[in-house]
Amino acid sequence: MVDVFTEIIINRPIEKVSTYASNPENAPEWYVNIQSADWKTEKAVKKGSRIAFKANFLGRELAYIYEITEFKPGEKLVMKTSAGPFPMETIYTWESIERDVTRMTLRNRGNPSGFSKLFSPFMTSMMKRANMKDLKKIKEILEN
Repeated sequence: MVDVFTEIIINRPIEKVSTYASNPENAPEWYVNIQSADWKTEKAVKKGSRIAFKANFLGRELAYIYEITEFKPGEKLVMKTSAGPFPMETIYTWESIERDVTRMTLRNRGNPSGFSKLFSPFMTSMMKRANMKDLKKIKEILEN
């Protein structure tokens, strides 16, 4: 099991942070490894919505479809993918620390199978590093 948890403090109101982060169309701007996000359902962030992502991780091109399984605006977004060698769940949470200050968390969990399973310990550290870069990027975008 791979379980990577990262968090960052962003000096912006929770509404701005959560609205920007929960919009899949913004993902290529702040995720280092994501090249594109294309809606497979109606363009609405809600339970059941599906988004196809193309990414590059560890030198490999990845294509996967996430389905939103939980969405509480301004609080939490959960997306899951079940296809491919590395089924993954991604969870964002947002918490207002004080006025105009938000804690954002990013958690990725999954059970790699096949060849990917051999690299789980390595993948965990690489994912943690990539997630931290992503959170630093979203902080930079939203604070500037």
